[in-house]
Amino acid sequence: MTDQPTVSDLVADVCARHADTVFGLMGNGNAFFTSNITRRGLRYISARHEAGTVAMADAHYRASGKVAVATVTYGAGFTNSLTPLAEAARARIPLVLVVGGVPTTGARPWDIDQDIVAAGLGVETITMTRESAEAATERAWALSARDSRPVVLAIPYDLAAVAAGPQQPTVALASRAPLTPDDAATRHIARLLAGAQRPLLIGGRGAVEAAAGGALRRLGDGLGALFATSAMARNLFDSPWDLGIAGGFATLAAVDIMRRADVVLVAGAGLNTFQTRYGSLFADGATVIQVDVRREAAATSATEFVHADAAAFATALLEAMPELAGRGWRDGYPEVADRSLFAGPPAEEFAPDGRLNPSAVAQLLDSVLPARRTIVQDGGHFIGWAPMYCSVPDPHALLMVGTAFQTIGLGLPSAVGAATARPDRLTVLVSGDGGALMGLADLDTAVRTIASGVMVVFNDAAYGAELHQYAVRGLDDTAMQIEEVDFAALARAFGAQGTKMRSLADMDHLRDWLDAGARGLFVLDVAVSQSVVADYMRESMAPILAARAN
Repeated sequence: MTDQPTVSDLVADVCARHADTVFGLMGNGNAFFTSNITRRGLRYISARHEAGTVAMADAHYRASGKVAVATVTYGAGFTNSLTPLAEAARARIPLVLVVGGVPTTGARPWDIDQDIVAAGLGVETITMTRESAEAATERAWALSARDSRPVVLAIPYDLAAVAAGPQQPTVALASRAPLTPDDAATRHIARLLAGAQRPLLIGGRGAVEAAAGGALRRLGDGLGALFATSAMARNLFDSPWDLGIAGGFATLAAVDIMRRADVVLVAGAGLNTFQTRYGSLFADGATVIQVDVRREAAATSATEFVHADAAAFATALLEAMPELAGRGWRDGYPEVADRSLFAGPPAEEFAPDGRLNPSAVAQLLDSVLPARRTIVQDGGHFIGWAPMYCSVPDPHALLMVGTAFQTIGLGLPSAVGAATARPDRLTVLVSGDGGALMGLADLDTAVRTIASGVMVVFNDAAYGAELHQYAVRGLDDTAMQIEEVDFAALARAFGAQGTKMRSLADMDHLRDWLDAGARGLFVLDVAVSQSVVADYMRESMAPILAARAN
């Protein structure tokens, strides 16, 4: 070894300037980089499966707003990371994935064209040379942060431990100023809003990232509007006039009010099928104004599209409407502000089959868990429960992992990333049994690294989403069933605590753990019914089942 820095030294130095945490799994292709990271004292969390590394970095960003590093080796290590990388790309999550790359001397029998594979996911790869190690790493960070996207940074295998050459200068990436609308567009939208009798403002993740909540709330208060958000922007407005999540996770009472709006301003939300409740959220004839920094986000359900930054546009509207003092339609809905609209009767404890009703479990969880919580949702049918019944303190405290790419099994590593980002809060992972089994390798990581966390498994002994989409149409359900697993027993084998919950009274075990200090990981394995269908799933299937019946 020489005193001259190696290529991996320089990559690690740049990463250390931008991040304090690295999520990884060491292999031949990233061994030197990983050693350099740990030698520098950065917090390093080792996953047990390469998919976990990217899922952890993704969740770390969602919970904190800070770009994180993931690292895997080449070949099989890289391909194992593709599903969460695709999720991060679809969800526009900035992260840097440092991978081992093909040697500069040419591909070996076990190498694949990793650049093409990543490109197929919509992810750019930056491959460094001896002379560009520092500049390439800085560029990866800059692109990821500026464009809100993952970037792969490849270290060719034969360069990882060699001395770096004289470094090329780092070229600063041009920043992107907030997109502001032209005056004509602002005046046009101002007129539409001023003429609204029942205005509704919906904020999405774009509004969260633009820090637009304050300006949008002032605009809504001036209009006398009601508010709602996407799942990724929960509590953006911090207002008593918030109807909660718009779309599939909304309560039926809140949806009924949303459907009465005559002018809807949607800031930073994509208005996908789920957010619009399968096209039924807005009344026929309603004016729907969508504001987004991405032109490609323009939705067919929007009657107006404004290409602008949510905060800049809200500020421009406030300047164009200086004398707002309307009550709008708030006087007609005092039950929104006093929250009685959301105070529905408690759900029945058991379903007809004798297993627990997931709605009743979620309602009880909300009252038992401390208010300072981060809820991490894996993918599956069960996502219909916690977002509807469990509150979160801010928009960064509800992580809907897997929804962009329709994945399951990323919950456990995502909980690790969220807990690392927000150790001051209780991390609550909500998973199904299918996803929990798929990601079981990183139960060990969760037990090792989560200082205070709860894993709630809605265990219906099935792939519930498939049951409620396909078995109801007459398909054989043999492959949809899962022999019931005792996740609490598994957790105890890994060193966690836990209990199997078959009645609401069994929640006392979780209460006792919380009262004792909530240290480590507690697994609550809830035996829920297969027969209870989430509202969002029922609505999505209604047209299909009606057509089949006819």
